[in-house]
Amino acid sequence: MYNIKSFKGFNWIGFFTLYKKEVKRFFNVFAQTILAPAVTTILFYLIFTLSMDRDFLVSGSHSYSQFLAPGLICMSIMQNAFANTSSSILISKVQGNIVDVLMPPMSELELTFSYCLGGVTRGLLVGFSVAALMYPFVSIQIYNFFIIFIFGLFSSLLLSLLGILCGIWAKKFDHMASVTNFIILPLTFLSGTFYTIDRLPELWRFLASWNPFFYMIDGFRFGFLGYSDSNLTIGFLILFLCNLFLLIYTIYVFKRGYGLRS
Repeated sequence: MYNIKSFKGFNWIGFFTLYKKEVKRFFNVFAQTILAPAVTTILFYLIFTLSMDRDFLVSGSHSYSQFLAPGLICMSIMQNAFANTSSSILISKVQGNIVDVLMPPMSELELTFSYCLGGVTRGLLVGFSVAALMYPFVSIQIYNFFIIFIFGLFSSLLLSLLGILCGIWAKKFDHMASVTNFIILPLTFLSGTFYTIDRLPELWRFLASWNPFFYMIDGFRFGFLGYSDSNLTIGFLILFLCNLFLLIYTIYVFKRGYGLRS
C-alpha cells in the first residue's frame, strides 16, 4: 500500500494539493486578486510622481520616479501576500469548510508551508505585474537581482505568516479589517515607501528603525538602485529572525488548534 507520508514523514501530496488549491483560489478571480492590485499601485505611482514635492522626499542621483517604483512594487507584494493567506483562512472559517483542511492527514508543518507558499506566489505575481505595468512609465534598472529576490521572498513570506496568524485569530471580517487598516497599512506607508527616511526628524528616523517593513522596502529598493537608508546586513538579519520566529509560532498555533477547532 502506498504511504502518502513519504519522504521522511512529510506529506508531499497533501502539501502540493493544498498549495494548488490556494493558487487556483486566487486565479479564479484573477481580475480581483492580480490585476486590480496592480492597477491600484500604478495609480499610486502616477499620483505621487505628479503631485508630491519630489526634491524634498528623495536625495541622491536617482529621480523620484526611479526611487518610488521599487517601494511600490514591494508594497504590493507585502499587501497581497497578507491578503491571500488571511482571507483564505478566515473565509474557510466563516463558511465552515475549514474542516476540509484539518481532516486530511496533514501536519502543522505541511499546513503552514502550503498556505505560506500560496501567499508568496500571489505576492510575487502581483509584484511582477506591477513592475511590468510600470515599465512604460519609468526606466526600471536592476542593480542586483539576487538581493531583489531575497528581500521580495522575505517580505512576502513574513506577510504570509502574519496573514495566517490573523486569519486564525479573526472571528469575523471586521477583525481582519481592523488589522489591515490599523496595523498593516500604517506600517507599510511609514516604511519609507514614498520617501527617504534621512529627510525625517530624528525621532521619526528612530521609530522607522524599529519597523520591520522599513527593512523590506529598503533592501528591496537597494536591489534596484544600489542605494539604501540602512545597513543591508542588519536588515537581512532582522527579516530572517522575524520570519523564523513567525514560522515557529505559526506551526505552534496550528498544532494547538487555536481558533480552528473550537
